Amino acid sequence: MANILDPKIEHLLRRAGFGARQDELDLYRAESFQGALTRLLEFERIPDTTDSKITASGYVLTRSTGQFLPNSVITDARQRWLFRMVHTDRPLQEKMALFWHNHFATGYTKIAGIVGTAEATRYMASVPSEDPAGVMGQIELFRQYALGNFRDLLVAVAKDTAMLFWLDGYTNTRTRPQENFGREIMELFTMGVGHYTEPDVYAAARVFSGWNLTRPGSATDGTQHYQFIYNASQHETTEKTFSFPIYKDGGKTIPARAAADGIQDGLDLIEALAANPETPRYLGKKLYRFFVSETGDVPESFLSNVSDAYFRSRYEMKAVMRAIFESPEFGDRNNIFTRFGWPVEFLVRAIKDIGWSGFILADALTPLSNMGQNLFDPPDVAGWDLGRSWFSTGSMLARMNFASQLAGNQKFNLAAAARTSSSSPEVLLAFVLDALKTPALDATVTDSLLSYLRATGAWTGSTAQLQAKVPGLIHLVAGTPEYQFV
Repeated sequence: MANILDPKIEHLLRRAGFGARQDELDLYRAESFQGALTRLLEFERIPDTTDSKITASGYVLTRSTGQFLPNSVITDARQRWLFRMVHTDRPLQEKMALFWHNHFATGYTKIAGIVGTAEATRYMASVPSEDPAGVMGQIELFRQYALGNFRDLLVAVAKDTAMLFWLDGYTNTRTRPQENFGREIMELFTMGVGHYTEPDVYAAARVFSGWNLTRPGSATDGTQHYQFIYNASQHETTEKTFSFPIYKDGGKTIPARAAADGIQDGLDLIEALAANPETPRYLGKKLYRFFVSETGDVPESFLSNVSDAYFRSRYEMKAVMRAIFESPEFGDRNNIFTRFGWPVEFLVRAIKDIGWSGFILADALTPLSNMGQNLFDPPDVAGWDLGRSWFSTGSMLARMNFASQLAGNQKFNLAAAARTSSSSPEVLLAFVLDALKTPALDATVTDSLLSYLRATGAWTGSTAQLQAKVPGLIHLVAGTPEYQFV
């Protein structure tokens, strides 16, 4: 369950990760805030061995209809990502992958409709070392660039197979420029609404004409796959003029180029977007809402701080994230528990808080969907509706039902863990509230929880009573509005 930890580090672990397992509590208890932050940011120093623990004893379980194939079966891919979120020793890497997944929202369902379910899963989730052709799925790309250079990430996303299917870049040709990616790279990925014009969209479509797909490899050995190709014969070669600067001298026109050199058009535009002063402000607002708070306005001082870190480091996200976590806004006590937990955050945090022995992640997929989130399948290019939008009568019921399902699954372990805190209902409640950290509960809520513990007669703290009451108490606490905040 839980032990005492510096509240500032608890806050950091909820925001930069998904809460903390017992072994993480033990590890971070010995750290200062700066030590904990450095450990989270410098995750490359920690071996990435999480996948090797799938099927090992002592870890949450997975289940598949046949062989476990997370590179080609979407339900297996979803279980693998949940497994990583629960058991990784590099939580910020997975948290950033989740952030980028929503920022560059790409949906499995549309891609599956084009290339089939196995190929769609491959382009969303494949691990290169496990793929016959070394295909890197989009989520693996986000893990690789989790705290990397934002400009380089933009280039990689522009060439990503899943993205080329999702925003129809594979159909972008010289005679029929496709505008989807050109629009979204400005509106959703970099500068934001209000900082480009409709003529810019058409110019951007022409810039990326010829950024298509090819299909090398052999079907016989499994190496056949789609991958990016710059198709010079399909690139529109005339000059493209924008309403914002493209070059350092203020020039707004990408010059006409020979088709063979036309890929530079896209690289020039991406560099310009990365260098645009509106980009770190747009990113900063999204990062503030995800890592700091969803209440109130985003302070101008915060955006200035993010922009300074972004440009000083030449677009390195590690520097940006350090600036965020060291900011006065992140450390402000008023910003603790001011983010509405996404369904996957609620689910993973609950597993870490409550336990996982014998629990199967396949049994979490339908509850997660009922809460409003299918990993690898955001509803549209704008991503999921966030904040209060996560909560409806049905989705809240799904959260409560999952808490009940998980607590019931763990009832014997929970009762054993609570044994030393069984002397009275008050002591037991304090134990559970310490394990499932929430903002302070109203006295009427705690009175109701104590009434639940006393409802069946005299309190004895017996094993049978603990096995009956502790799972129910945890279900009630995890179902409170307060537990939905991270």
